[in-house]
Amino acid sequence: MIVAIHQPQYLPWLGYFDKIAQTDIFVILDNVQYKKNEWQNRNRIKTANGWQWLTVPVQYKFPERIDQVKINNRIDWNRKHLNAIIVNYGRSFYFKKYLSFFEDVYSQDWEYLVDINVCLINFLIKALGINTETLRASNLQVRQDPTSRLIDICKEVEADTYLAGKDGRKYMDIEKFEKENIKVLFQDFQHPVYNQLFGNFEPQMSVIDLLFNCGEDSLKILRGDQ
Repeated sequence: MIVAIHQPQYLPWLGYFDKIAQTDIFVILDNVQYKKNEWQNRNRIKTANGWQWLTVPVQYKFPERIDQVKINNRIDWNRKHLNAIIVNYGRSFYFKKYLSFFEDVYSQDWEYLVDINVCLINFLIKALGINTETLRASNLQVRQDPTSRLIDICKEVEADTYLAGKDGRKYMDIEKFEKENIKVLFQDFQHPVYNQLFGNFEPQMSVIDLLFNCGEDSLKILRGDQ
C-alpha cells in the first residue's frame, strides 16, 4: 500500500494531484504549523494578462497549526474568487460542468481555512477521476518529529511505501524508514502541456485550469498518457 502525506493547499496545482493519483491513501497533514505566504491559502489561475493569485485572507497568529487558522471573513474574498473564476474560465469548454460546485462552495461561510481546502481537494480528486482515499492527520496519533511523524502515519494506515515529494531528501532521515521496513519513493512529476485559454501555455496553475479546459481527459493528461 502506498501513502502520500501533504499539507492541505488552496486549489492545489497539478503536481499535488499527480502525487495523490499514485497512491492508495492520501493523508492531509493538517496538524503542523501553518506557513505564511506559501500555498496553504492561495494559488494561481490563468488570465488574459498572464496569471493572478486567488488568496484566502486569514487571521493567522504564530505558531498556529494549519487546522487552527481562521479565515478573515471581514474581507469579501469568496465573491471575488468566484467572479475571478467566472471571468477567466467562463469560456472554457468544461466550465459549466463544474460551475455549480464552485457557486455552492463560495456561497458558504467558512470559518477555518482547512475546511474549505479539504472540501476543494476532495471534490477535485473525484472530478479528476482519482480513486485515492483521503484522511486527515489530525485524526491520527503520531509523534511531532518530522520523520517520526511520517513513519507513524505510514504505520497507522498500514502502508509499506511512502511517496515523498522531490525535495523530501532534504529533510527526511531515510534510514529510519528502512529500519521500519517502509520503502520510500520520490515523486518525479513532469508537467504536461495542454490547451488553455489566453495564448501561450502557462505552467504551474491551479488544477482547476486543467479541469475547466480538459474535463474528463484531465487525468490522462496529468499522467502523461496523451
